[in-house]
Amino acid sequence: MEERNEEHVEHRERSRNGSGMRMRPNYFMQKPVKVGDVVNVKIEAVASKGDGIAKIEGFVIFVPGGKEGQEVKVKITEVKPRFATGEIQES
Repeated sequence: MEERNEEHVEHRERSRNGSGMRMRPNYFMQKPVKVGDVVNVKIEAVASKGDGIAKIEGFVIFVPGGKEGQEVKVKITEVKPRFATGEIQES
């Protein structure tokens, strides 16, 4: 019985990380854009909800109204941990 308790405590200590969620290192990394930046991007694809998808250094930027293959100037309006959104300034 004593051996089983020790195993349980060891397993619990290994699996505990506070919130129970796995943290991804890139969640806290500095983003390549910030709100207000104006960047030139190429729309690489269109998301299921119709927004254009562009990337800067692998960081996703959703662009409402963007069409695949379009090169546009985008003003960043919101930055989240895993993506940003922006508005087309000119095509």
